[in-house]
Amino acid sequence: MRAYLSVWRLSSAPTLLIGGFAGRLPSAMVPLALLLMVQQQTGSFAVAGLASATLGVAMAGMAPVLGRLADRRSPRPVLLAQAVAYPLLLTALVAVVLLEASTSVVVAASAAAGAATPLVSGTVRALWSKTDPRVRPAAFALDATTTELVFVIGPALVAALAVVTAPAVAVGTAGVLAVAGAVSIAVSKAMRSWEPAPHVQSGVFSTVRAPGMPRVLISGAALMVGFGAIEIAVPAFAEDAGSPGMSGVLLAVWSLGSVAGGLWFGARVVSASLPRQYRWLLLGTTIGLAPLAAISSPWVLGLLLFLGGSVIAPTLTVQNSLVGSIAPAQATTEAFTWLSTVTVGASAIGAALGGALIEGPAGVSGALLLAVTGAAVAVLVTLVPGRRAVVPAVSREPVPA
Repeated sequence: MRAYLSVWRLSSAPTLLIGGFAGRLPSAMVPLALLLMVQQQTGSFAVAGLASATLGVAMAGMAPVLGRLADRRSPRPVLLAQAVAYPLLLTALVAVVLLEASTSVVVAASAAAGAATPLVSGTVRALWSKTDPRVRPAAFALDATTTELVFVIGPALVAALAVVTAPAVAVGTAGVLAVAGAVSIAVSKAMRSWEPAPHVQSGVFSTVRAPGMPRVLISGAALMVGFGAIEIAVPAFAEDAGSPGMSGVLLAVWSLGSVAGGLWFGARVVSASLPRQYRWLLLGTTIGLAPLAAISSPWVLGLLLFLGGSVIAPTLTVQNSLVGSIAPAQATTEAFTWLSTVTVGASAIGAALGGALIEGPAGVSGALLLAVTGAAVAVLVTLVPGRRAVVPAVSREPVPA
């Protein structure tokens, strides 16, 4: 655990970890809380799904634009502006839903709130990428583990608040957490020392086309298509097995396996290059997903999800390290927001495809096979010849306290 102690000793580490966790929770809370709130008011899952999807699409689509702006100046004014705008727009969204406004108004309010979601994840990862190279792998491992916990705790918190109070309270809680996270990062010591790189005239997609970035983005998208399919297949599996209540437990076990694997991996010193680590971890993910389609017991599925999930956070850790290493100096935040945008969109596509397969002749097994296929395609993408980025080696010397 010495590697994690070295990270924690960094002056801004507590803020980046705790503030980053709080600021990311809304991304796991608001879509679900909005879905529950709209469905409760309108009685329509179609309208609720449309509002939730619109919020997610707006959030993912706006992130690279704000990331580019943050790189040119500093993430601080972007975060502070969002800390003001986001709770106001969430309040407006809750109001139009509770006042039973038309569907078009609800969708427009959802888009506005999604577009104003604080740029916490991309900023935190960009700040980690500027830390000492000797602690950076452990920092990214903690970041990936924290992200996994967000998607375990966020939905559970929404469910608890929705039962005890109302979905609108969950939305309000998410707004408070977003403001706390965004402001704490904006005023952190790491942010105060941020120095924007000299501006370089570039096209809209220049960051995406940087050497090595297409490979990471496409492989990441393929992997997330598979994960999206699993997120829809597991509840369907539990229902078919006669234990619908197991779905939340199974997904939590999957995430906890990822947390355990991430913590173990982050404490290791790996001599292989980042691209090679990434390829082998993607292969490990594929192997871990392969048996799922043949399982009929929820308990066995839970065990395999935990074991297979143990490779996920290490994979995402190396993926983030790769992006931090190959992103243009003047577009670090933007590069991480592109990664988030692509993976969020791919996960949604995977969920949609998985749902279609479950409703068709392929059933749950078809959705689980889609997950394996997505991971396998990700491996193949890393083998395709193309422009390779020069990824600097990471020193293995100890970090002074």
